[in-house]
Amino acid sequence: MLDPALLPRAIGDAFRKLNPVTLLRNPVIFVTEVVSTVVTILAARAALNGEPWAFQAGIALWLWFTVLFTTFAEAVAEGRGRARAESLRKARTDTQAKQLVRPDERAIWQSRGATELRVGDHVLVEAGDLIPSDGEVVQGIASVNEAAVTGESAPVIRESGGDRSAVTGGTVVVSDWIVVRITAAPGSTFIDRMISLVEGASRQKTPNEIALDILLAGMTIIFLIAVTSVVGLASWNGTPPSVPVLAALLVTLIPTTIGGLLSAIGIAGMDRLVHFNVMATSGRAVEAAGDVDVLLLDKTGTITLGNRQAAAFVPVPGVAECELAEAAVLSSLADETPEGRSILAFARDRHGITPPELPANATVVSFTAQTRISGLDMGGTQYRKGAAEALIRSTGGAVSAALREAVDRIARVGGTPLVVAKDNRILGAIELKDIVKPGIRERFAALRRMGIRTVMVTGDNRLTAAAIATEAGVDDFIAEATPQDKLQYIRDAQGQGRLVAMAGDGTNDAPALAQADVGVAMQTGTQAAREAGNMVDLDSDPTKLIEVVEIGKQLLITRGALTTFSIANDVAKYFAILPAIFVLQYPELQALNLMRLASPESAILSAVIFNALIIVALVPLALRGVRYTPSGAAALLRRNLLIYGLGGIVAPFVGIKIIDVILQLLGIA
Repeated sequence: MLDPALLPRAIGDAFRKLNPVTLLRNPVIFVTEVVSTVVTILAARAALNGEPWAFQAGIALWLWFTVLFTTFAEAVAEGRGRARAESLRKARTDTQAKQLVRPDERAIWQSRGATELRVGDHVLVEAGDLIPSDGEVVQGIASVNEAAVTGESAPVIRESGGDRSAVTGGTVVVSDWIVVRITAAPGSTFIDRMISLVEGASRQKTPNEIALDILLAGMTIIFLIAVTSVVGLASWNGTPPSVPVLAALLVTLIPTTIGGLLSAIGIAGMDRLVHFNVMATSGRAVEAAGDVDVLLLDKTGTITLGNRQAAAFVPVPGVAECELAEAAVLSSLADETPEGRSILAFARDRHGITPPELPANATVVSFTAQTRISGLDMGGTQYRKGAAEALIRSTGGAVSAALREAVDRIARVGGTPLVVAKDNRILGAIELKDIVKPGIRERFAALRRMGIRTVMVTGDNRLTAAAIATEAGVDDFIAEATPQDKLQYIRDAQGQGRLVAMAGDGTNDAPALAQADVGVAMQTGTQAAREAGNMVDLDSDPTKLIEVVEIGKQLLITRGALTTFSIANDVAKYFAILPAIFVLQYPELQALNLMRLASPESAILSAVIFNALIIVALVPLALRGVRYTPSGAAALLRRNLLIYGLGGIVAPFVGIKIIDVILQLLGIA
């Protein structure tokens, strides 16, 4: 949990964070610093006047240690995120870009530094080139290695049009070429924003943190009143305690434990999210994830792979499947769409058909919205594929019952039928289907066990949506959904008091991502989607929300557990040391001195040392987080009370007594 490489800088940052203006954000530790300063001044004055000063100096030393270790815990948590930022910064390489002189002329370009590019510039990126900045693919198709951003070594396809056109600066084109229109100004690229977020420059406190700060400030005031009351009673008795003793007593009793760890808990929660390749724009989003009970997922590109792929060849009676496959391959030779390429790949895998080179004398029939048919004329033979009704009409309307049945069956299970013909003779149909991402059904089952309802939203008809929803294993679906429908569903759920998460990747998902309590945009999605969400999943895995929710719950549970420990710890310290401190003024208190602490000086010094060391002991837990296991609120409360509540009561009695014995053995107090 404490990487040695991070310690030197964390130590320096810990001292820099002693600035009172910085500490003012944490009222408990600010009070501790003020008290430490006062005791230090009193100890120095006593030393200069030749008075006993060792006891006061010891108190001052341990009080400063308490403050310093609090700032050190926060610095370590920030340092872990900063290390991630350094690795991201390496991906932001300033390279030479091939800026096109004319956007439509790929052959004419000029070399230009990536930092000199402006929004709207067009650049050519070929195999082996770094993509110079964030942008949208406007021409071509290429395989891109995004390991610098996502950590995943498998290249991904980026192409113009659709929801897979966004590219990120610093990633590498590994095959083919693309023309990219720059969409980000220098200094505002996706990686620049991630670096800023990881380093915590824009992190703000969450509502729960603010509420906890108010609670801690209230407890500080209560114990300040209690200590003041003790001073009044002791003064009435004629033997008021010294200022260092009272100052140390105040710091020991106020909730310094949780106050010292609160910042580290929040920062570490965001850091754990980074380790799952999810970037959060705020601590609020991480915290809200812990209470999410509804998850909306866009179908295309989120639940499914994003492009329909060939899944079956269905020949009509009297036609061999291999003959249908050959005709499908020839009709798709010039089809550069993902669906067309999937037909070639399926025929190769299923029948061993290697697509030939496109003959020079072949005539390509391009797909149009009017005809909905594409194909190839080659050697006097016509090969066509297209939408069922369109191709049937083009061949004269004669169709067998078997073909009708096949087309209807494919549509019923959520697929898209493409009919194939050779010289106006219908050979059969190709089944295109949305491919559900592997393992997603099991992940949705895990979300269901966590009490989260999954809802798929899609623009498909109800028949197709129902088929995909059943295959994916979601709890419900919304078919024929418009961006307004998604937005309204989220608002309705929020109106019922639910916290809603939305995962999406397209521009049409942007309004819903912005409205959701937790909006997780896929890195493979459009720029609009990534800017609308408050989290970006660099792996583009919608079920990553399981980890996001677990980390959110872990953050809340960790804060609750350590708050329970801190409050119980403060109450226990109150009853553990007060009798020993004031036994000289009130001999009757000896009956309550259960630990038989050696002296008032030993009691107060032991308590101060314990108060500092308990923060040290709990730092690893704050950084790692309390383990989350699905359970009800009652079970969670019982566990907190039994483990952290009881532990907070017992630990001071045991710890203070052990330190008291050690001090006596060393002859310090």
